[in-house]
Amino acid sequence: MMQRLKVVTIAAVLCTGCNLAPKYQRPVAFAPAVFPAAFKELTGNDEWKAANPADGQIRGKWWEVFADPKLNELEEQVNVSNQNIRQVESQFLAARALVDLQHSGYFPSIGTTPIINETQAGNAGRSTRGAAFNFPISASWEADVWGRIHTAVEGSVDSAQIVAANLENLRLSVQSTLASNYFTIASLDMQYAILSDSITAYQKYLELTMNRFNGGVASRSDVALAQTQLATTRAQQTDLGVARAQFEHAIAVLTGQPPSNLTLPPGRIAAPPPPIPSTLPSQLLERRPDIAAAERAVAVQNANIGLAKIAFYPTIGISASAGLSANTIANLFTGPARIWSAGPTAPTTIFDFGRRGATVQQTQANYDAAVATYRQTVLTAFQDVEDNLVALRILSQEAIEQSEAVRAAEQSLALVTERYKAGTNSYLDVITTQTITLNNERTAVTILQRRMTAAVGLIKALGGGWDASTLPTYDQLRSERLRDPKNASTVAQPLN
Repeated sequence: MMQRLKVVTIAAVLCTGCNLAPKYQRPVAFAPAVFPAAFKELTGNDEWKAANPADGQIRGKWWEVFADPKLNELEEQVNVSNQNIRQVESQFLAARALVDLQHSGYFPSIGTTPIINETQAGNAGRSTRGAAFNFPISASWEADVWGRIHTAVEGSVDSAQIVAANLENLRLSVQSTLASNYFTIASLDMQYAILSDSITAYQKYLELTMNRFNGGVASRSDVALAQTQLATTRAQQTDLGVARAQFEHAIAVLTGQPPSNLTLPPGRIAAPPPPIPSTLPSQLLERRPDIAAAERAVAVQNANIGLAKIAFYPTIGISASAGLSANTIANLFTGPARIWSAGPTAPTTIFDFGRRGATVQQTQANYDAAVATYRQTVLTAFQDVEDNLVALRILSQEAIEQSEAVRAAEQSLALVTERYKAGTNSYLDVITTQTITLNNERTAVTILQRRMTAAVGLIKALGGGWDASTLPTYDQLRSERLRDPKNASTVAQPLN
């Protein structure tokens, strides 16, 4: 028996490391002939900055590029207090623990089941009592002959990396949403200020019209028009409060606090968006966490194919047991009380009527689906970049044209007002020109807000300074640092 055990053990050790899983290769996102060398909307785009050694890429705290201290303060709270991020951090800790669980398969399982039995039997009026004391210790170990444990460990590492990438993708999404909401509030405040100036001006126009009416120069209809214009503008200003309050509430929740605890002071967009540091299309595959998560999902499915194929082979292992057995406690520690057994095991399924073959087909189909998802994620990423690039380029030109429209409207209003005072124009002309001027001023602010939102969208589309090299490795996942829940918030963080 011992000789056979030695032979099986040696054979198992020699075969350990054999791996039936397919060798993983990262799927190709595009055929080499169609992989873009540059982004289509990059040419002639002043909102895109050529790379140099100092600023060739966006850093981790990407929002600092906007140089807004209040925005910086709010963004710092996201990583600390956002509850959706906290939820995914907990999911990462669970995925990391699974790596330890799968790694434990390399080691034997040792257990014991102590038994103390007391019996009593009767025969012809006589009874016999007896007792049995058993303290067995059993151990079993699976030799990783076909690479099942190794493949399971690899799959758990890939799964943990998926969760880490999803965590960064969620963090980037929350941060970009907060920035967009912040700039929307600033644009609403700027429109509020424009309306305040207009209300002040319209109040003076109403006083002028009343004086002219009292002097017999203006008609009652002119006074009614001036009153209507003033009341309408006040209503427009009041209406801005709804949207502003709701965006402020959204920012409060994004930063993990009740809406009643956050009040943002009136602000404004100080300047147009700065040029965004450039990134090559090939770098985009490494800089977006959603692409990294999709690629790691392909790796998980590749490992599942290996596990499905390994199921065709027997599980080779060794089981052993030893212990003490006696009818009294006094005899429990004597030589004859010692018992042991050991031997190899190789359980396998002979007939399963196609179950394992179907499982292999299923895992292969899941792998193909994961590859398609990865390629679609890459295509969507390229679309995101191109969409925001074209938005920045066209909105930049539109802002120039709109500023010209505002200047022309202001000049027209000044001329029409003088002509009204001289009695050569009706007050309806003044009202019409005032409306045109106000609408153009508000449109200019809206275009500025859209440019800021497109800049945020472009940074998000480029991965927000993240890089796939920050995904935790096998050694890092099993380190003491990542076993501490307090460090989950820093896993796969972008480089600063």
